[in-house]
Amino acid sequence: MAIDLSVVIPVRNESPNLPDLYRELTDSLAAWGRSYEIILVDDGSTDDSFEIMARLQAADPRLRVVRFRRNFGQTAAFSAGFNLARGRVVVTSDGDRQNDPRDIPMLVERLEQGGYDIVCGWRKNRKDTWLTRRVPSMIANALISRATGVTLHDYGCSLKAFRADVVKPLRLYGEMHRFIPAIASEMGVKIDEVVVNHRARTQGQSKYGLSRTVRVILDLLTVKFLLSYSTRPLQMFGSVGLVMAGIGSIILGYLAYVRLFSYQSISDRPILFFGILLVFTGVQLLTVGLLAELQARTYHESQDKPTYVVREILEAPGAISEPEPSRGAKA
Repeated sequence: MAIDLSVVIPVRNESPNLPDLYRELTDSLAAWGRSYEIILVDDGSTDDSFEIMARLQAADPRLRVVRFRRNFGQTAAFSAGFNLARGRVVVTSDGDRQNDPRDIPMLVERLEQGGYDIVCGWRKNRKDTWLTRRVPSMIANALISRATGVTLHDYGCSLKAFRADVVKPLRLYGEMHRFIPAIASEMGVKIDEVVVNHRARTQGQSKYGLSRTVRVILDLLTVKFLLSYSTRPLQMFGSVGLVMAGIGSIILGYLAYVRLFSYQSISDRPILFFGILLVFTGVQLLTVGLLAELQARTYHESQDKPTYVVREILEAPGAISEPEPSRGAKA
């Protein structure tokens, strides 16, 4: 049965926050007056979080609880929630009560009234420590915005609203939940950002720290490659390979001229080995690009994965459309 809204929240060792989190969510969504469901994903909690969620679910059929066998990470928890979501709109949030559930109706209304596909929260007045949380976040936001071309003030804010047909087809790995707007931008989605309330953590311990920064940077490299070269890897490897092979060929050509016409020895010149290295490396990169091109084609064709996305089709009532040679996902 289709409903208006699915709220997906990963939970890991948040037992002190769960009763108040549930109360705030239900109060805000009930006052909103539209159909909803809440999906709590227990990401391998070692405290009594699951027992509390189970008791809450027994009293409220609108609450659904997913329990992982072990800790798989926040990205996996979001993916599980997306797969189970039945709402036309999917909202994500954190389980530590720093996101304010009263902002959820505002995000959904902005999504629907503005014709957007994704609306992201911006914790403009963030209640976190400056050095270990806010400074790394500002640096990461600038890097992600520059690398992906999708400019947002706060990629790390979990409070986001998505159209279900945009977020459900996504396949997420690593720490890529924070990159969902950038990954979805490949579909040509419309993205907006609104200021949301952010509250200081009052109970429990934060699961984030500086150690995540390295993982985020590595995942950013993956996202950049997927956005720019996933369907044309030869253009990335091949362009670098051609430049290196070209420079190496010029160097070797010059040395050949010196040897043949000036009768000078070149065997003891370091630049000879540098030129050979450039040529061989360039050829190897070209070969890697060709192999990656074959893999990309195999990936798309074996899964019948389209290389385009259709937003909508307008045609006369009763018209018969010719079948397309390749299917496109609706955004």
